[in-house]
Amino acid sequence: MTDDRTLRIALAGGGAFGAKHAAALRRIEGVEVAAVVSGSLDSARTFAAEQGVGRAVATLDEVLAMDDIDAVVLATPTQLHAGQTLACLRAGKHVQVEIPLADSRADAEACLAVQRSSGLVAMVGHTRRFNPSHQWVRRRIEAGEFRIQQMDVQTYFFRRQNLNALGQPRSWTDHLLWHHAAHTVDLFAHQTGSPIVQANAVQGPIHPDLGIAMDMSIQLRAANGAICTLSLSFNNDGPLGTFFRYIGDTGTYLARYDDLFTGKDEPIDVTGVGLSTDGIELQDREFVAAIREGREPNSSVSQVIECYRTLAELEQQLDASSRP
Repeated sequence: MTDDRTLRIALAGGGAFGAKHAAALRRIEGVEVAAVVSGSLDSARTFAAEQGVGRAVATLDEVLAMDDIDAVVLATPTQLHAGQTLACLRAGKHVQVEIPLADSRADAEACLAVQRSSGLVAMVGHTRRFNPSHQWVRRRIEAGEFRIQQMDVQTYFFRRQNLNALGQPRSWTDHLLWHHAAHTVDLFAHQTGSPIVQANAVQGPIHPDLGIAMDMSIQLRAANGAICTLSLSFNNDGPLGTFFRYIGDTGTYLARYDDLFTGKDEPIDVTGVGLSTDGIELQDREFVAAIREGREPNSSVSQVIECYRTLAELEQQLDASSRP
């Protein structure tokens, strides 16, 4: 922490989610986005100008060498997440990495080991834990007013070309299992408060150019008996995003990012859940608060590691089923 108590955060990644974090961090008192790094110095300078940040640098290594940087938010390509998380921790910087933490179990476990030895805050952007819609449901569960019987989840995008959330060309390939399924696998265990004891997956054909499955189906069962059915597609030419249906003993709820509805599509007011109705801002507020208070954050590497162990198990199933 700096002497003036301003938390100075560097932001790595000048894409769609980097912009969301920059906007969220500006709304948090006592926080300064002190530097940005992107794919090139030119893109970092452009992004810094757009976001009102005074310092743009060419590489993450330059950021990690800065004594006045307290923490780093990583909104970079998936394949860089684990290595950059390890670099931040080894440089003595608190770190929040966008989901997923890693795209292999070995890399996720390495991040956990280094975080534990460092004692630093290391948090993963499992945003569904922070969306007001899901927090509202969790409060009902914790109050004993609602018990999940089934979560039915659809994660649908139209990604037959390698484009990002803004429809711009992407330099890396997204992944249904290690990125998009991670949201639901973690949320299901988090909301039920029960570990996943059974996980099954099947996938459709591999795209000839992108090299990934474009369609996938996952089934989960928690130790308490709750089940989850997750459908994922990059082939969906229709409404985009992730839609959650909570089927419980006392009601049904539909969550669409930060918004929540009854099973009959009646809106539910979630404005009182947190200081904001923006899940990314609530996520960033938790990161800042954990650093200031010297505590483990919600969605810490330690808390989400079981998600990545489950994803690795599912990957093994998919690899085995694809062999002749």
